[in-house]
Amino acid sequence: MISIIIPAHNEFNNLQRLFKIACFLEHEELTEIIVAVSPSNTDTIDKLECSSKVKIVRCNNKGRAAQMNEASVISQGTVVVFLHADVVPPKGFIDDILSSLANGYDAGFFSYKFDKDVWYLRVNASFTAKDGLFTGGGDQCLFIKKDAFNHLGRFNEKQVLMEDFEFFRRMKKENVPYTIVKNDLVVSARKYESNSYLRVNLSNFLLVVLFKFGYPGNKLKSLHNKLIRTPYNG
Repeated sequence: MISIIIPAHNEFNNLQRLFKIACFLEHEELTEIIVAVSPSNTDTIDKLECSSKVKIVRCNNKGRAAQMNEASVISQGTVVVFLHADVVPPKGFIDDILSSLANGYDAGFFSYKFDKDVWYLRVNASFTAKDGLFTGGGDQCLFIKKDAFNHLGRFNEKQVLMEDFEFFRRMKKENVPYTIVKNDLVVSARKYESNSYLRVNLSNFLLVVLFKFGYPGNKLKSLHNKLIRTPYNG
């Protein structure tokens, strides 16, 4: 079984859109979906119109790392998939994961495109189809065998920002075989709409560089909140 884990904090509208996407009906007998809701969530998530296959779990601790870890513990799958609520999977999503595993990979990510078709966002998205500095970000939707995920110690809950990059660094250190699936997810451009393109790119670059030089997670989070406006997070 494949367990799709979606961390959420006030993401009702995105989740409602997500559960209307046909790809979630593919191989329904092989998948479970767990929405890992933050304890401070204030929207009407209990009123989501979704399949009975979807489990809404109210987590004990807030933060993507903590929420995803908590959901992974109760998941029944031999593979866990970590999907952001504002990221829409492509057709063939489950088949791509199954194919990657069958080809000997223990983990993988997807390339993506933005939901706004402008040239500068196409440039950004093009980098997600190849291995590089920004590989491993959460918008690329990590999938990984659960045994490997547990062996690596799951996400570091003290890494309150860029927990995805920190986990990917451990993946590479342990030589976990991974692939990048070139079948684009659709990622929300809302961060760019709330900030300028230049501001987001420069901020992202600075945060990644500081992370790689060992800047503490809480300080990265504080800096991110000063640099990037995220009114959609409530």
